[in-house]
Amino acid sequence: MSTLVHLSDLHFGKDRPDLLEPLLSCVNELNPDIVAISGDFTQRARRSQFEEAHNFIQRINAPVLGVPGNHDVLLDRPFQRFFMPWRRYRKWINANLTPRYEDDDMVVIGINSVDRFSWQTGKLTAGRIAHACKAMDDTAARKARVLVVHHPLEHPNHTKKKPIPGAEIALEKLLSCGANLILSGHLHTWHAENFTVESGGTTAIQLHAGTSLSSRVRGEPNDFNLVKISDDQVCVDRLSFNEDKRVFETTEARTFNRASDHQISDEV
Repeated sequence: MSTLVHLSDLHFGKDRPDLLEPLLSCVNELNPDIVAISGDFTQRARRSQFEEAHNFIQRINAPVLGVPGNHDVLLDRPFQRFFMPWRRYRKWINANLTPRYEDDDMVVIGINSVDRFSWQTGKLTAGRIAHACKAMDDTAARKARVLVVHHPLEHPNHTKKKPIPGAEIALEKLLSCGANLILSGHLHTWHAENFTVESGGTTAIQLHAGTSLSSRVRGEPNDFNLVKISDDQVCVDRLSFNEDKRVFETTEARTFNRASDHQISDEV
């Protein structure tokens, strides 16, 4: 069995400093094989914010795989955003915008969904999709294929934002390439469900994390996901911050069947 922790939307610069130590303690106590962070490390892509994010990552005991979010490119400096969008991200987070991690049970692949010309919306180009598909093609058939992307490819009904342009087509392609689980953020809303889009009669699990550290919680507690992947199941625990106890604790648990990619139980 492989264990993955999924964080998102840290937003250093608009973070809650009082959550930093509880979050790090909880993540390290879980002893995951890998920690995936689905974008928005910073609030305004300032050097000081990236440095804070870098220092946070350095304190995580497990390997960390991250992808950029739209807040990780400069909004208010168009020249730098258009011509040097990833300079600070590459320096402080990772020079590789499409990282990959693999162990005996799974492969985790990062996809960059940020569009420097359309700051909020994002995009998945044919080249980005092809890169992810190639990485999945190179993976043994028995392994789970996990994708990490900032912008969700399908939104819950209660959200007002629309998915990125061409999301349904991109999702169909990624499913046809063998994706089992897609981790995302951006909405600051927790969600775990099967995608409604199917490709070849199969589907995959969509897992959104809310925000792990930001004060912009949009009516939900700060949270992150613990994912356990076995040969036949994907078990997801949502760990939310308890303001009274000052700890992150499990508030929802769901189990999905890997063989058929259909949810088989839903437990709180």
